Amino acid sequence: MQINELIDLNKYKTAPILDLSQIQKLSRELDLEINKSDWITVGVMAKSDNEAKNALRMFVQKYPYINFNEFEKLKAKGNVFMKGNQKSGEVYIRSEYGLGEGILLTCQYNDPSQNSLTYGPFPLTFFMTKNY
Repeated sequence: MQINELIDLNKYKTAPILDLSQIQKLSRELDLEINKSDWITVGVMAKSDNEAKNALRMFVQKYPYINFNEFEKLKAKGNVFMKGNQKSGEVYIRSEYGLGEGILLTCQYNDPSQNSLTYGPFPLTFFMTKNY
């Protein structure tokens, strides 16, 4: 399946493998969406809590103005789902099997007439700064 824009990722349960040009193109599009939103939530589906925390750490390095509280201390066994809320700063993690693998981003708005949109799943390494 061809991936040309953010919305194309929504067809996947698990993040597809992307080449560098796709990562760069999707990253530019995502930057525009994040900048238009009032706040975001980040969901990370991973095989371990360490993988999830590493993915969120890379995200925060790419977007240093987005902060989450003390997620490094969180623990869960096995496959996990971790969710961070930029507005509250809160992050939680839970064990959950049967999920795909990847990062989901939801652009949220304070105005209820604007629909929140979720993008992803992005590969867990999508936000590695060396890709840009």
